[in-house]
Amino acid sequence: MGELDGYGALVTGGGSGIGLACARRLAADGAAVTICGRTEKRLREAAGDMLRWVVADVTDEEQVKAAVTEAAAATGSLDVAVACAGGSQHLGPIVASELESWRATVDVNVLGTFLTLKHAAPVMARRGRGSFVGISSIAGISTHRYLSAYCVGKAGIDMLVRVAADELGPSGIRVNSVRPGLVDTELVAGILATGDVLNDYLAQMPIARVGTPDDIAGLVRFLAGPDSTWVTGQTISVDGGHHLRRGPDYTPFAEPLYGADTLRGLLPEGD
Repeated sequence: MGELDGYGALVTGGGSGIGLACARRLAADGAAVTICGRTEKRLREAAGDMLRWVVADVTDEEQVKAAVTEAAAATGSLDVAVACAGGSQHLGPIVASELESWRATVDVNVLGTFLTLKHAAPVMARRGRGSFVGISSIAGISTHRYLSAYCVGKAGIDMLVRVAADELGPSGIRVNSVRPGLVDTELVAGILATGDVLNDYLAQMPIARVGTPDDIAGLVRFLAGPDSTWVTGQTISVDGGHHLRRGPDYTPFAEPLYGADTLRGLLPEGD
């Protein structure tokens, strides 16, 4: 018997990385967990015998609504929703940013979290309890030069969580977010393979190591369960203390692509 026996849970972006670690942690404590993502093959392989799955793009409202319905069907309720789908399609200085990649990055982070919350909260409210956890980032509070869209997206998640906690508390719904630092997933493989950028990350961490998905899953599990029933509206960093210092320096990635002048806002006249 686990502490989460009888709980129904949905984890977006659950096919890999932090999302999958969170899903497995919740399931290990007894929850009936449904993961969603955009790629059926990845979801099938990730789910195994422990998890349920449903294909859904978190920027598509009808697909999100269907994923919430599927997750609630496992137990007849939805007690936990973890909005982990996110990432960045954008890297570059603000003055040279392409609109589509900038918008897509904000959409998957802010809009995806919003839609998951919009459709999960009414199901939770009918039962009079629930926990929603957004996955933010240290980028939500510390500037990451040349990752402006990602920073804005993650900061948006943190404010959305605060507003939602204020609105939904009377229905017994807790809303919090977790701010990971640099975590070893496929999304940051390029960073881990680049000495200068990785070394700069580590230099800004009092506990100087790269995090693991399980580091994040442990806090998500706490926020999902009965030990945190008076915790809401919080944004909690899990980053080895990185938030105490400055954000990372992405110049080694950006300067070869754009040039030093563009990085500081100098463009040829007429551009």
